[in-house]
Amino acid sequence: MNIGKAAAASGVSAKMIRHYESIGLIPAPARTEAGYRTYQPQDIQRLVFIHHARELGFSIPQIGTLLALWSNQNRASQDVKALASQHLAELDRKIGQLQAMRMTLEQLIYACQGNQQPECPIMEHLSTSGNRK
Repeated sequence: MNIGKAAAASGVSAKMIRHYESIGLIPAPARTEAGYRTYQPQDIQRLVFIHHARELGFSIPQIGTLLALWSNQNRASQDVKALASQHLAELDRKIGQLQAMRMTLEQLIYACQGNQQPECPIMEHLSTSGNRK
């Protein structure tokens, strides 16, 4: 199938399919005499795998590792679990950072009068170097 059909079947845009090919995440597909890419069912399955991994927030290097594990019938599930656990810990860290940002922003919004006066705690917070962490 051509790249448009592969994109529709996998949920990965044609642009991203070309990108994944350029960085070696997917192998270069066969080409027609006219130079058009042609994808086989196993290519689509790989793209679906990548799409699902991206939906879970795995990075490109992590996906490369997951693909290698997926391809290895002798893999240990503990290796997969370890990678997923590391990713979960990173997500938890990011969620904590987002929650802290949200709390700070909520406090600043509450403190801002939101009137015609120029004084604004939001602007003060953004402009002072002591607020950096």
